Amino acid sequence: MKNTILLLFFISSFNLCFGQSTFTISGKVRDAASNEPLAFASVFCQNTTLGTTTNKEGSFSLNVKNGGYDLVITYTGYRPQLIRISPDTSTTDLLIAMVKEEINIEEVVIRNTNEVKNGWEKYGAFFLDNFIGSTPYSTQCFLLNPEVLTFYYSRRADKLKVLASEPLLITNNALGYNLRYHLDSLVFDYKTDICSYLGYSFYEEKSGRFDSVRLWKKNREKAYNGSRLHFMHSYFDSTLTENGFVLAELDEKDNTKFNKISDPYDPDYFNRIDSLNEKEFFFPRRISITYTKSHPENEYLKKYNLPISIGVQTSYIDMLHSITIRQNGYFYEQKNWINYGYWSWKNIADQ
Repeated sequence: MKNTILLLFFISSFNLCFGQSTFTISGKVRDAASNEPLAFASVFCQNTTLGTTTNKEGSFSLNVKNGGYDLVITYTGYRPQLIRISPDTSTTDLLIAMVKEEINIEEVVIRNTNEVKNGWEKYGAFFLDNFIGSTPYSTQCFLLNPEVLTFYYSRRADKLKVLASEPLLITNNALGYNLRYHLDSLVFDYKTDICSYLGYSFYEEKSGRFDSVRLWKKNREKAYNGSRLHFMHSYFDSTLTENGFVLAELDEKDNTKFNKISDPYDPDYFNRIDSLNEKEFFFPRRISITYTKSHPENEYLKKYNLPISIGVQTSYIDMLHSITIRQNGYFYEQKNWINYGYWSWKNIADQ
């Protein structure tokens, strides 16, 4: 099966209330060299609709529901900053020093050498397929500013790299969102057939008529059920079985066989850190995660030449190190989690 999409920094924040229902994030954004305030810098919680901009003094304040978040700060001409935020960390009076982007001459030379002329014409459809996706919802998801993308191909490494000079503006008419995605890079390795992308996303609710809002709610629920976020919520809440998730681990001696994990909450895998509203887990070998309450989309089966009789959604996970989950489904370090199978097919259009 084609291995696709290592998704970094890509988990939506559905909020559940535990104890304290909200907490405040506040601070000031300044230039690291001059200490001058940066007005109208963007400050938002990654993959949520929670965001604001700084005032003329560089100050900001956000009130958010309980849970974990990646707070992202961006300002034109400066390196983006990301801060892990939760009620257990210091979230007020943050001082954020932004550093200006520096142009590396050597990197510029390499980019100019590898830049693909007419890159969008050559690789545009390929980019959309691997970034927005090829699910039914992807047909209603549109990139509004493809002109900000630049494509680079290295023949020696056999890799395609895509960069964006401005945030990608995406409208999702299936789920009712406008999305601003700060793409750091997308890389497709033709040797391994693996695509990875890194970036920071902020969502805005679309306005619409009652029937449109009702359809968006229905589609969001469908996209959520069986998703990675649904799995994280279920694992944290100890409701994996009730919610239809079955885990199996790759056999130590037979790499074609998966053995069902009878107790995913065994201390060998799972550690409850209740004092911090966090729970940690780790599987040393590849695991399969099957969602039994919904069939895979026909488009998925056709793309990977799978029999139509397959009645469950199965994803495969490699974990580089342990994962920590908070109650709203946020988890870290997300770079330690690699998707294959069904979840790898679900990209921006289904978030």
